Amino acid sequence: MRRAALPVALAVGAAVLAPGVAAAQGEVFCTPTDPGLAELSGLTVIGETAYAIGDSGADDRVAQLDSSCAVTRWIPNPVDPYDVEDLASVDGRLVLADLGDNDRRRDTVGLVRLDPATGAGDLARLTYPDGAHDAEALLIGGDGRPVIVTKDSTGSGVYTADVAVADLPSPGPTALRRVAAFVPDDTGTPGGPPLLLGSSLVTGGAVTADGTLAAVRTYTDVYLWSVRDGDVAGALSRPADRVVAAPARPQGEAVAFTADGDLLLASEQGIDPAAALPPIDVLRAADIAPAQAPESTPVADTEEAPTEPTSSILVPLVVAAASVLVIVAVTALLVVRVFRRR
Repeated sequence: MRRAALPVALAVGAAVLAPGVAAAQGEVFCTPTDPGLAELSGLTVIGETAYAIGDSGADDRVAQLDSSCAVTRWIPNPVDPYDVEDLASVDGRLVLADLGDNDRRRDTVGLVRLDPATGAGDLARLTYPDGAHDAEALLIGGDGRPVIVTKDSTGSGVYTADVAVADLPSPGPTALRRVAAFVPDDTGTPGGPPLLLGSSLVTGGAVTADGTLAAVRTYTDVYLWSVRDGDVAGALSRPADRVVAAPARPQGEAVAFTADGDLLLASEQGIDPAAALPPIDVLRAADIAPAQAPESTPVADTEEAPTEPTSSILVPLVVAAASVLVIVAVTALLVVRVFRRR
C-alpha cells in the first residue's frame, strides 16, 4: 500500500522522552472518515492493500481500504466474534485475533482465518497454559506460528503455539505455551486514554512481510526487534533492539508494516464521540530500523526466574530506608524531650 504521505509532520520529539526512547518523525499517512472505523483496533497490509477492523461491537466485518483510507468494501466476519482486538495476515489470508477478555473469564481465545477474496473462513481456538488473559497483540512470523502478547498492567506474557497458523485445527483448541515475559517501560511518552498509564499496556503487534522485523506497540510507544529465521517468539524473549515514541493519539491500538517496511499506526476515536477520527500515521523504515543486530541472550521469564533489583530500583529503596531512619530518630528525640519535661 504505497502512498506519498501528506506533508504534515508530527513533532514526536517535542516531548521529553525517557532514556532509550527514540523520537521518530511521524507523518500523517491518511485519515479515515467512515464511522465504521471509530473503534479501529487492528490493521494489516497484504501487498498494496490495507485492511482494518474495530474491536468489540465493531468486529463483525473487516474494512478494505484504498490509499486515502476510504473504505472500498466491507468483508463480513464469518464467525460470530467475542472481542476481536488485532488483525494480521499470512499467505494472503487475513487472521482476525479474537483475544479480548477484559474480565479474564474466557476458557479459549480464537483466530479467525479469512480469505478476503471469497469471504470464506474458519475459527481455530487456543488455550493459555496458566488461565485467562486479556490480549490485543498478534504477530505471525516467517515460521508461520502465532505469537500473542497479553495486555497486563503488571507485565505482559508472550505466548506461542508449536503449530503454524495455517495448520491449526478447526475448531481446536490448540494449547499455547508461555515463552517469555515482556514488561514495557514507563516512558512518559504522551498519548493514550486519560487516567491510564498508556506506556505500560500492549495494544498491538506486527511483523514485516519478509519476517525480519517485529513490532509491539503500547498506547504511546513502539518496541522493535530484529528477527532471525522467522522466530518471533525467540526475538521477543530478549530486550527490544529499539523503542520509538509514537505520535500522541487518543487510543493508539493498531500497527502494521507496509510492503516497503514503513510502519503504520492507527488509533480509535477515543472517549469523545463527537471528535473527528484520528489519522493513520506512518513512521518511515529508515527511522525505525534497529541500530544493532539482535543478541543471542534471551530474557528470563519473570514468572519463573525473578530478576535481581537493578540500581534504578535500589536507589528509591535506599532513599526510603533513610527516610524511615530520620523519622525514627526525630520521634525518639521528641519522646526524650517529653520525658525530660516531666
